[in-house]
Amino acid sequence: MKIETRLAPVIASLLGVVCLTACGAGNGTSHLEAGHGDQGTGAHAESSGHGHGHRGHLMVTSPIRSDTVLTRDYVCQIHAIRRIELRALERGYLEGVFVDEGKSVKEGQRMFQVMPMLLQAELEKAEAEAEASRIEWRNTQLLAKKDVVSTNELALAKAKLDKAKAELSLCAAHRKLTTVRAPFSGIMGLLEVRRGSLIEEGELLTTLCDNSQMWVYFNVTESEYLAYQASAEADRPVEVELVLANGEVFAHRGVISTIESEFNNETGTIAFRATFPNPEGLLRHGQTGNVRLATDLPQALLIPQKATFEVLDKKYVFVVDEQNVIHQRSIQIAHELDHIYVVQGGLAEGDKVLLEGLRKVVDGEKIRPKFEDPVHVLTHLDLEAD
Repeated sequence: MKIETRLAPVIASLLGVVCLTACGAGNGTSHLEAGHGDQGTGAHAESSGHGHGHRGHLMVTSPIRSDTVLTRDYVCQIHAIRRIELRALERGYLEGVFVDEGKSVKEGQRMFQVMPMLLQAELEKAEAEAEASRIEWRNTQLLAKKDVVSTNELALAKAKLDKAKAELSLCAAHRKLTTVRAPFSGIMGLLEVRRGSLIEEGELLTTLCDNSQMWVYFNVTESEYLAYQASAEADRPVEVELVLANGEVFAHRGVISTIESEFNNETGTIAFRATFPNPEGLLRHGQTGNVRLATDLPQALLIPQKATFEVLDKKYVFVVDEQNVIHQRSIQIAHELDHIYVVQGGLAEGDKVLLEGLRKVVDGEKIRPKFEDPVHVLTHLDLEAD
């Protein structure tokens, strides 16, 4: 009995709450039937999974076809079109250095001089021996005309003269090799020796670069290589831009001139080579930068990246049907641009896709769409995809 007495107030309170709840529900029903309660409509719609509730209009747009340019940047290495090592051709002391490091030289300009004293003496000796052989041959000719000597002796004197001439030419060649001249116009590299150094035959003196044109190498993946070869661009010269290390674009455009013969198995890439003119001499051997390759995409189907979302590495969009119900649909992406995707499959030009609130809706939900012109959308993009 004591227990019932204590529970009586509690039961009364619970009955009061139930009564109030029922009355509230009754009022809500009357409002709904009268058509004056958006809150009631939202509660009922959300419970059924097909309403917009308190949510206002959601922006939708359509894919658009447009001529587009796809640009890709590749890290590159810049090389001189000609770069050689200048080495000593004779042993001796380095007597003179006539060009400073980093300076321009003209073809044939004297750059280094090895002390020629010993070679000069050998040259003078060979000249004297050649002159003696010439005199001896002339005397033998006179004696042969008088039948004093035989024709064999005359022939021997002629052979001796020819040998002396050959030795003279050899000594003159060695003497000439003590002067190192520029084989072509270019820029001199670092000095590897200094004046007065004793150098050996074949020792490195410096390098010489011809920077009138530059070869720029960059690596392309196998899939990009196959796409390049399959395109019409492979049959004609393709122009590229060079982005320098400071972010500025080089003033002159280059042309892809060749492709390497084999892939690198470690990286899965193949090297392309572009040739750039360098009339101002701004580019130097060993520089780095980025090659920018532009590919035309005629009538590509474009959508904003922020209209997509990703599930298990696949891209999806919400497509709005004629009853304003959204449906999740998988799409295939061909290329990625700044804030834009080029769609390969899964969408048509007339489809309407949800542009905002992708994380706030569910598949099959009914929304209140507000259509936005796709041209206006694509020109005012500043958000990435969800």
